[in-house]
Amino acid sequence: MAPTEILARQHAKTIAPLAERAGMNVAILTGREKGKERRDILARLEAGEIDLLVGTHALIQDDVFFKSLALAIVDEQHRFGVRERLALTSKGEAVDVLVLSATPIPRTLVLTYFGDMDISELREKPAGRQPIDTRAVADTRRGEVIDAVGRALDAGKLVYWICPLVEESEAEGIDHLTNATERYESLRERFGDRVGLVHGKMKGSEKDDVMGRFAAHQLRLLVATTVVEVGVDVPAATIMVIENAERFGLAQLHQLRGRIGRGSEASTCILLYHEPLGQMSKARLAVIRETTDGFRIAEEDLKLRGEGDVLGIRQSGLPGYRIARPEVHAQLITQARDEALRILKEDPKLKGPRSDALRCLLYLYERDEAIPLLTAG
Repeated sequence: MAPTEILARQHAKTIAPLAERAGMNVAILTGREKGKERRDILARLEAGEIDLLVGTHALIQDDVFFKSLALAIVDEQHRFGVRERLALTSKGEAVDVLVLSATPIPRTLVLTYFGDMDISELREKPAGRQPIDTRAVADTRRGEVIDAVGRALDAGKLVYWICPLVEESEAEGIDHLTNATERYESLRERFGDRVGLVHGKMKGSEKDDVMGRFAAHQLRLLVATTVVEVGVDVPAATIMVIENAERFGLAQLHQLRGRIGRGSEASTCILLYHEPLGQMSKARLAVIRETTDGFRIAEEDLKLRGEGDVLGIRQSGLPGYRIARPEVHAQLITQARDEALRILKEDPKLKGPRSDALRCLLYLYERDEAIPLLTAG
C-alpha cells in the first residue's frame, strides 16, 4: 500500500518484470480502476488468482477481500494513520507487516525502542549522489530567489517550486500562505511555457502527463504541492524551492527535499519562510538545514513532537506515560523488554505463579485492549 497513485504505479512497474520471472501474478488497485475493471480485480483477488496486489487507500475499502493475506507492506508509512495500517492487516489472519519510511513517525520510532518491532536499516545512499545544500531564506527575499531560479532555468536546470496549498480558498484566515495555482500563474508570466503545474486535485492522467513532460525536460520549472512528496524520481532535477517551509513537518520537508539530489549533480534546496517564526518552526528548519540523515531527523522529530500513544492511535504528541519515558528510562525499558520476552517464552498464556499479578496489571493499565494497535506499526 502506497500513499499516492503515482507511487503505486511506479512500484507496480518496478515489480512486474521481477514477478513475471518468479511466476507471480501482479495487479494494481487505485481510485483510477473503476467499473468492470475493478470488479474483475476484486474477483480474482478473492479467488486467490492474484499473488501480489499493489495499490493506494483503495486496498482498505470494505469490498476488498483477500483469499489469504500473508504479508502487508506499507510504503511511506508516515503518510498513513494507525487505523489505516490496521485496516490493511485486518484483512487477513496473523498477517506479517513490513513498514517502510525514510523518516519514521515518532510513535514508530518509540516502538523500536520498546523492542516491539524488528528493524532493518539502509544507511548508505546510492553511489554517486552528491550532498544537498539546504538554505533558509526569509520570504521578503522571494524576488532574489525567483531571479536565481531564472538563471538556473537559462542554464538548463530542472526546478521544483513547492507550495502548501492548491488554491486560495484553502487558505481562509491565513493571509500569508501561498497557493500553487497563484504561484504557477505568476511564474508562468515570468518564464513562459517552461512552467508546469501538478497537484492532488488533478486527474491521474493529467498528473502523469505533466510529470512525464517534466522528466523529459519539456517543462523545466514544476510548481507543485506535496503530491510530489513521494514516488517521483527525476534524477536531473537539482533545485527545489519550498514556499512557507515553516508550515511543513520535518518528515515532509525531508521527503520533499529527497526529490532532488537523485543524480550525480550538486543540488540546492531553498526553504522560504514567513516571519516571525515560532520556536517549533525555528527548530524544524534548523534540523533540516543541518542534516540530510533521515535517522537523525526522525529522532529530532520525536524530541520536538513527542511520541504520541504507543498503545493507542496518536502518532505524535505528549504520551501521557504513567511510569516511563524513553529518553529518561532507556536502561529500564531494555530490562523490561527482556523480562517481557522471557514471560512470552516461558508462560505465554499467563498460567504460571505470576499470572494473576500480570493479568491484573494489564487490566489496570487498560493495555489488554491496546494489543491489536501494536500490529499496525
